[in-house]
Amino acid sequence: MRILLALALISGTAIAGRGAESCNPRDLLGAYGLQLTGETTISGLEKPAVSLGRLVFDDDGGVSGTASVKFAGYLLGNPVTGTYEAHRDCTVSWSLQDDSGGYQHFSGVATSDALRVSFRQSDPGGAQNGLLVRTAADGCKAADLRKSYSFTISGSLVPMTDGGASGTVAAEGAMEADANHNFHLLVKGDVPYTTDVAITVESDCTVELVSTLPFEGGAPAPVNLRGILADAGKEILAIQTDPGAIVSARFTARSGFLSQ
Repeated sequence: MRILLALALISGTAIAGRGAESCNPRDLLGAYGLQLTGETTISGLEKPAVSLGRLVFDDDGGVSGTASVKFAGYLLGNPVTGTYEAHRDCTVSWSLQDDSGGYQHFSGVATSDALRVSFRQSDPGGAQNGLLVRTAADGCKAADLRKSYSFTISGSLVPMTDGGASGTVAAEGAMEADANHNFHLLVKGDVPYTTDVAITVESDCTVELVSTLPFEGGAPAPVNLRGILADAGKEILAIQTDPGAIVSARFTARSGFLSQ
């Protein structure tokens, strides 16, 4: 078993010398939502990219799932398979192969409870800002959503046609459910903005969010987000799926309501 081999290679002296948290490699087993953002030079020129996925780490050193990447304005999605190693010093590394045959490599550090892993793509020129957050292995439902979230959305727009939209994207605020369980976005700013948001939760913990947002002072425009519901409904990791948008979003459960 690869996971046990990785464990055997770490000496007690090395663990003590690191002075960091200690992890049980078997705690990593299970399902995680993945979000990766940043600049990449893998294709040559530096370009922004965002990725979203759901990975399952098994007890024999294998990893499988799905991953989507938004690059050059296009959304590409593939099933992925690979291998991983988890160590007692909380370091984790894994490689993924998509159905086109290409490989990607990643490395990071897990929290001691294995709830989350901060990571980067270790291929030269890979994106650097990655996060894995544990999600339900046995599926999700709409009732898992919390009533109130804070959110941030950021990224850039690249023109897909001559004269197409370009620029940066940034918004923050709250997403809250009313007494009828309908959700609304409340966007902070010089002129606060409130709008409805339609949310669909799939059994694999994929979340679709459809709304409108005013970016850079313009008129409200449609925004379609795809995310993964994670940490028992406390977080949603998401990317925007509209053509030309290289945009990520994160929703984090909050105890109060911005509207109060």
